[in-house]
Amino acid sequence: MPDAPLKQAQPPNITPRPSACPGLWRVVAARDGGICRIKLPGGLLLADQAEAVADAAERYAGGVIEATNRGNLQIRGIGNDHHGLVEYLLAAGLGPREAAGDDVRNLMLSPLAGLDPSMLFDTRPLAGQILDLLEGTPRFHELSAKFAVQLDGGEGLAMLEHPHDLWLSAARLEQRTWLMFGLAGCPVDQPVGAVPVEQGLALVRAVLARFLDLATPDQSRMRQLLATCCVEQFIDGLEIRRDDAVLSWRRAQAPGAWLGVLAQGQGLALGVAPPLGRLTPAMLRGAAHIARQWGDGSLRLSPWQSLVLTSVAQDAIDQARDQLAALGLLCAPDQPLARVTACTGSSGCAKGLADTKADAVALAARLQHGAPASVHLSACPRSCAVAHVAPATLLACAPGRYDLYLRDARLPGFGRLRAANLTPEEAGAMLDLPTEHLDD
Repeated sequence: MPDAPLKQAQPPNITPRPSACPGLWRVVAARDGGICRIKLPGGLLLADQAEAVADAAERYAGGVIEATNRGNLQIRGIGNDHHGLVEYLLAAGLGPREAAGDDVRNLMLSPLAGLDPSMLFDTRPLAGQILDLLEGTPRFHELSAKFAVQLDGGEGLAMLEHPHDLWLSAARLEQRTWLMFGLAGCPVDQPVGAVPVEQGLALVRAVLARFLDLATPDQSRMRQLLATCCVEQFIDGLEIRRDDAVLSWRRAQAPGAWLGVLAQGQGLALGVAPPLGRLTPAMLRGAAHIARQWGDGSLRLSPWQSLVLTSVAQDAIDQARDQLAALGLLCAPDQPLARVTACTGSSGCAKGLADTKADAVALAARLQHGAPASVHLSACPRSCAVAHVAPATLLACAPGRYDLYLRDARLPGFGRLRAANLTPEEAGAMLDLPTEHLDD
């Protein structure tokens, strides 16, 4: 990227509406500076755009880039030149030139959308139509900046635990592809109805309009509306299928492998993760270069705070993986840091009670067993950086001290309290067991 501004045109004179949720236009203050979130269409980031993000992080911020749990990127430590940062990212095609249109771009796909051999249909065309609908419909700009939609094409690589306000999941019934859908939940939940896949856009439009018709000003999310409005009332009048075949359908669980070599229709994909979700500009530039050299010139951001390089030839996979590992990216699920996620912690967040990033490194050094992303460190009860309950959660109670919870579907919140007031090293000793033995 050149040193001169990429564009001289001024951003429109639009002030983003108040919200604590960062966006491209809304730089939210934090202890370590401003945060700008770049919402990527279906998680797709072209190599040129990746380089623009790396440049912007150095030019306008402190060089910290984070992969988020909904397949986006955010830049931390932003200084005073918010205008320059936004203009630089807009010039790279990383958002619409209207703040309200950026807020509602919350649509999550599989990182292998259109490429996964298990998919029932290519979700990308419909996803593009949904994003155009959200960005281009002024009424839908009234939706909360957190209101989110998931479109699941039946891929083997899919996040099925993050709750969404509206989810759609592909299914085959009677030799036809349908979209099952649900409200305020996940694709593994019971659907409330279904439509043929070609009616997916009309369904999204109708559900969003119905939500805005029924929700009160303090009901910004679907779960809040459904607390006072039953599902049957919400869907009344919608042209949907709702019979035993639909209501008894359940989404098959995805295998869960998202690090390492991944199957795709042609060639291979390679899943890699920045340690604890944080990318340096050098990492991002390097990944962009490798994507051009060995892949299709693009990166896919995943809801596991990772990157997927797609369409890598089989005879190049080892070279690509070695180069990515040399950048400091995690390339295998058995690496200790791959087992741990952590929120920003007290170094960047005023609400944080502990330095979770540093404590996660100490914890990971004690872990030899366990699945990727199976332990989450949270500096406060909000549990940022994961949108679902992890198998094990360490909740900070003081600097360097944590309460350990194990997920239990019968209990609310983080689950069952296993031990209290642990150091990261003590927690690591307790958690260094195969996942199936955590409850012992």
